[in-house]
Amino acid sequence: MHKVRLNILGLSVSQTQSGAYALVLAEEEGDRRIPIIIGPVEAQAIAIQLEGLKPPRPLTHDLFKNVAIAFDIHVSEVVIYKLEEGIFFSELVCETGAQQIRVDSRTSDAVALALRFKCPIYTTEEILRKAGIILDPESPSDVEFTRQQTNENKPESEFERYNETELNEMLDQSINNEDYERASRIRDELNRRKK
Repeated sequence: MHKVRLNILGLSVSQTQSGAYALVLAEEEGDRRIPIIIGPVEAQAIAIQLEGLKPPRPLTHDLFKNVAIAFDIHVSEVVIYKLEEGIFFSELVCETGAQQIRVDSRTSDAVALALRFKCPIYTTEEILRKAGIILDPESPSDVEFTRQQTNENKPESEFERYNETELNEMLDQSINNEDYERASRIRDELNRRKK
């Protein structure tokens, strides 16, 4: 099986399913994109890692990583190996010592774990042919897939009146309260000010 490496392009609010998100994976050496519809909990687990936020207590994917490390198990790669009736099938390729084990996984969970283990994500050419789309950057009807779109209904200047010290305090408070969506918006505002 020839594997094609994918990178995470971003998350977007799903235009087709209320309350869902689109995880967009991009072919590393090409123009094709794979949009995968995922739930809000999985989107949050991915967004937290993309934003570099540190929750005060481990989330489920962090717990999985901690247990795996405690038992000397390393996730070396994630493979999206099948597409059937619009559902993507993935597996974690795990290594412990000289042994390699493949574990079935939902794609959203596999991607969340790939981020935590800093391992590559692959798919097959066949899946890219079936599900891959090429977005025309010149077309206004195409959606720009970025993490910021998860906040598209929030006013851009929501935190404009606060200084950086106040924003950092609010960020810490949001993380402690496990309000990661708000923490992400605050982090975006702090990053915007650094530019």
